[in-house]
Amino acid sequence: MNPYIGHDSQLYGIEEHRLIGGKGDGMRLYEIRNGKGLELTVSPDRCGDITRLRLKGMNLSYLSPCGYVAPAYYDNVGTNWLNSFTAGFLTTCGLQAVGSPCEDAGKQLPLHGSIANTPCEHAYFYEEDGALIVRAVTKDEVIFGPKLLLDRTIRISLEKNSVEICDTIENRGDQTEPFEILYHMNMGYPLLDEDSVITIPSAEVTPRDAHAAEDLGNWMHMQKPTPGYQERCYYHRFADQTGRAAIFQPKLGMGIEITFDAKELGGFVEWKMMGVRDYVLGLECGNCYPDGRDVMRRMGMLKFLAPGERKTYTVNVECVERQPRDA
Repeated sequence: MNPYIGHDSQLYGIEEHRLIGGKGDGMRLYEIRNGKGLELTVSPDRCGDITRLRLKGMNLSYLSPCGYVAPAYYDNVGTNWLNSFTAGFLTTCGLQAVGSPCEDAGKQLPLHGSIANTPCEHAYFYEEDGALIVRAVTKDEVIFGPKLLLDRTIRISLEKNSVEICDTIENRGDQTEPFEILYHMNMGYPLLDEDSVITIPSAEVTPRDAHAAEDLGNWMHMQKPTPGYQERCYYHRFADQTGRAAIFQPKLGMGIEITFDAKELGGFVEWKMMGVRDYVLGLECGNCYPDGRDVMRRMGMLKFLAPGERKTYTVNVECVERQPRDA
């Protein structure tokens, strides 16, 4: 107990708000401050994704031209997922599909699945052991089909500017089901510009396609917003179990370091999009690559859950005020 304050929110805490107006009308948001300079917004109406991330008032993430879009506007046809792609710091892709629209096992699968446009079944928050905790449970279930559940815990440290995202995916049906997840984390201006330092100590970098291959030597170099820019994706493979990716902005003296288990989340994607207003760097770990579930099946990379089986993934994000290692 701090004798100097009347209410914890003088220093830190979580407040629940609702949006009014626009396509985000009525959406619930958890506004979170840890008292050390870290601020983030969690959206219970979008599976507990993190829509905004700030350090000492400075924006670190990318918000797309769509802005906030309520799940009611979600369109699961082809690539229409993009019409409600808020981006934010974290958009979760999955659970039944990640990446390009495709047909797999007789089922039509849209871009990046539907979990990011699914409201939590229930969500709540509390303080425990030097951290603010958000719990969010989201169902990706249907009659006569897959029944997957995402149980998410977001732990925001009160001691340092770090966030831990821990997800448990459970198959609550009676059939073995394929499942995919991609943590689509999006860096934005002013953290991201042509002076940003990108550090991904991977053992191998593979361009997704011929267009990306044309500029493979510059995968770590950002550029100014460029009219007509076409996205480039690079796949990074890590030699060690710990995967790491970092971005640092020298002009701000701020950056982000992301760490994860590279054996469990073996499909790391760098999404480089240097367009005008479409200016974003994705640092995305997942248990697959975004080439479509059919391609992952053919590659032998598709994961499965037996009835009653669970799988847990953990991603750590730290906001830093120092140059990344290996820069």
